Amino acid sequence: MANIYKRLKIESKIDNMRVIENAIDEITNNAGIKQDDYGKILVATLEAVNNAITHGNKADPHKIVDVEIKLQDRNITITVTDEGRGFNPSSIPDPTKPENIEELSGRGVFLMTKLADSISFNEKGNSVTMNFTEVTN
Repeated sequence: MANIYKRLKIESKIDNMRVIENAIDEITNNAGIKQDDYGKILVATLEAVNNAITHGNKADPHKIVDVEIKLQDRNITITVTDEGRGFNPSSIPDPTKPENIEELSGRGVFLMTKLADSISFNEKGNSVTMNFTEVTN
């Protein structure tokens, strides 16, 4: 299987999420990624990009969201970086706890954590890397 590397830089506009969606569609189709894994990859990536646009870059179209997609050895790694100040991922309340059930924030990171096989943030908190393993047949 060929290794695939794609890097996209988009302006922080919600409309640009379709550029990322199209890239995920193209890569997953070309690589023969399993349907179950495709859904996880797509939802987690769009959630990360949405967070980068709205929370990180505050929807400032002059700020860029950088998305790197690497497919290697049946594994896909996606890194989403914004130009924001960052945040502390451990400060996000657990959205599954009863006292947080009404909260609207925190669900995205929780969802990304559940969908990816592993997830990590850089020290600043403005970049997330998600790994999905054994995603091709």
